Parts: sequence; structure tokens; C-alpha cells
Amino acid sequence: MPLGPLGPLGVLVDPMTWRAAPYLLVSGALGLMWYFVLAITISVSLALTVVWVGVPLAIATVLLWRGGARLERRLQRLAFGVRLADPYRPRPQRGLGAHVQWLLKDPATWRDLGYLLMLLPLGAVEAVVSFAMWMGTGGLLLAPILYPMEQGAGGSGYFVESWSEAWIAGFFGVLLLVLSAYLARGMAWLHGTLATVLLGGGEEERLRASRARGVDAAEAERRRIERDLHDGAQQRLLSVAVDLGRAQSKFDSDPETVRELIAQAHAGTKAAIAELRNLARGIHPAILSDRGLDAALSGLAARAPIRVDVSVELDERPPPAVESIAYFIVAESLANMAKHSAATEASVTVIRDRRGVVVDVWDNGIGGAVIVPGGGLAGLADRAATIDGVLVLHSPMGGPTIVRAELPCEW
Repeated sequence: MPLGPLGPLGVLVDPMTWRAAPYLLVSGALGLMWYFVLAITISVSLALTVVWVGVPLAIATVLLWRGGARLERRLQRLAFGVRLADPYRPRPQRGLGAHVQWLLKDPATWRDLGYLLMLLPLGAVEAVVSFAMWMGTGGLLLAPILYPMEQGAGGSGYFVESWSEAWIAGFFGVLLLVLSAYLARGMAWLHGTLATVLLGGGEEERLRASRARGVDAAEAERRRIERDLHDGAQQRLLSVAVDLGRAQSKFDSDPETVRELIAQAHAGTKAAIAELRNLARGIHPAILSDRGLDAALSGLAARAPIRVDVSVELDERPPPAVESIAYFIVAESLANMAKHSAATEASVTVIRDRRGVVVDVWDNGIGGAVIVPGGGLAGLADRAATIDGVLVLHSPMGGPTIVRAELPCEW
């Protein structure tokens, strides 16, 4: 929506607005710095190439701008919430010549250079517009405060001559504040989009990264299943076998002990069946295949320790892969909420829009959650990436926590 989900107030209180504003103010300076650094190092290294001294200097220059691009990817995440993985081709195992070819033949290397050179004109526009808007906003908002101070000092007011003018200026300052916030978010969106195109890699790199994340997610899932089988059902079935063996050896001599051992084996068998059922549910719950996402998520909510409101608005069932990923994202989010968030209420919303299925999991807990490499949400983010989906976590200290997944239905 043009005005955002919460309108102007939502844009003003959104931390992302105030994280983007400082970067936009200094982006011109960053662009100017990189322009001069690259202009000097590239010119000197090319000039000295004829005497071979420039060759190692040129390689160092390439490494320098790749390092600058890596830094920019981190800044994009901090300032705009745009997560960009390094799109570089796999590094060769050995050989100086192979490493040089790896640097120079990688298209991402030259896109990095293009982005850093583009940062000067783009950053200059962002910095000038941001400075003018925020200075104007500050001047108008401070008019009701500075006017009596100027009057008390014997001045005539710095641009207002009466109380009515001061309050009118303050009113327009509030309007300009809202406009400045929207302008900052718009410039942040444009900058983030350009950064995604240049720093995020092309289609080949994106597919390679998605495939690698999918392989890692599948391997992690395989290890989890092996661990659960070994530590759970396998141990219980082994105990059942031992009890039955002891019962067989005492069948004629000690019938009372045999009855106890058979009862233990029976209880162990039921426990093993329950663990295998839970394990199968962890692979793919039967209710999801039989009755769809609404019923499966309602079942998760019913097992949660607090009240969880579930809203699923889907005109038709999405592909099985999308349903499965959405289900496990909600399951992992609710499990983390129960363990760590101290929340008293939560909600799960699933809608279908033009991009695909959007899943939102919200709770009013203490916040501070992060996606830890190797953790449950990180694994689900990798699974979402296999279908070009995105998982985003917003969890400031003090809450609330929102986990959003955007899962395309075509890939």
C-alpha cells in the first residue's frame, strides 16, 4: 500500500525509516570517497602495468573494490533491510593463476565496480535531497520553540514574526516530517533495488546460491532425521528387544517376571510408535496433505501454550512445496515463541497475493530474536530460497516479533 500498513504513523515509528535516513545523508560522501580511491588506484595500476609493477597493484585494486562491495552489502542489510549474499563463484583450491582468473572472469567483480562508481551520482542526489528535506523539517518544527527564545533575546524571530506564524510553521513541519519519512523510504527502496541488481548477482549466481542453500538444507534435514531415529525410536526398539529376550529366557521358570517384561516391552513399543509418528509429522504431516494448510496450521495453534489466532485466506491450494515450507515456518516460529519469547498472544496470517503466498507469524513477546546460522529459522530460510522465496525476521528488543515469508507459487 502507498501509505504503508499503518499509514503515516507506521512509517514514522518504523525503525527502518530511521536506519535508512543516516545512510542516505552520508551516501554521497561514500560515493565520493570510492570514486577518488578507485580513480587513483586504477589509473596508477594501469600506468605501471608496462613495467609489471602495476600487475600486483591491479590485483590489489580488484580485491579492494570487492571488499568495498562486501561492506556495502552489509550496509544495505543494516540500513534498508536488504539481505544480499555474496554472489561470487566458488574460489579455486590452489594456484595463483587460477585465483587471478577467478577474480577477473567473475561477472560479479565487474558489477561490484559498477555499483561503487554509480554510488557517486546516486549518493549525491540522495544526500542533497535528504539534507534539504530534514533541514527544512527541523527548521519548521523548531519554530514554536525558537520564536519565544528569539523574542526573549530581543531578536525579531528567525523567519516568523508572530505566534500564529510559529504555530503554522510547526504544523507544516509535521506535514514535512511525514513527507520526508516517505521520501526516505522511497529513496531507500530505489537504492536497495539497484543494489540488489548489481550486488546481488545475476540469474546464474542466484540460481547457484539457491541450489547450494537447498542442498545444505536437505543435508541438515537428513542429519536431523538420522539423529532422531538413532537417539529415539532405535533406542526404544532396542530396549523392547532386550525385554523380549529376557522374557523368552524366563518364560518357564518365572512367569511373573515374564509378565512384567512383556508389559515393559508393550509400553516401549507404544512409545517407539509415538516417536516414529512424531518423526513422520516432522517430515511431512499427514493432515497437510489430506486437509490443506488451514487445518494443519489450526492444529499447530491448538497445541501452542498460548492463544494463537489463525487466518488463512487462500482461494485455492498452493503447490505442495509451498504448503510444506509455510507449515514448517509456522511450526518453527511457534516453537521458538513458546521457548523464548514470553509472549501471551500470537497470530498466524496466510494470504495469497500476486507474488505468491505470504505467511506472517506475530507475537507480543520480548523480542530480540535473530536468525542464527545452523538454527531452525536459518534452515527454513534456506528451504524457502530453493523456490526463490524469502524469509525475513523483524524482532526489536522489547518486541513484537514478526516472521514473514514470501513464497512464490511459480518458479
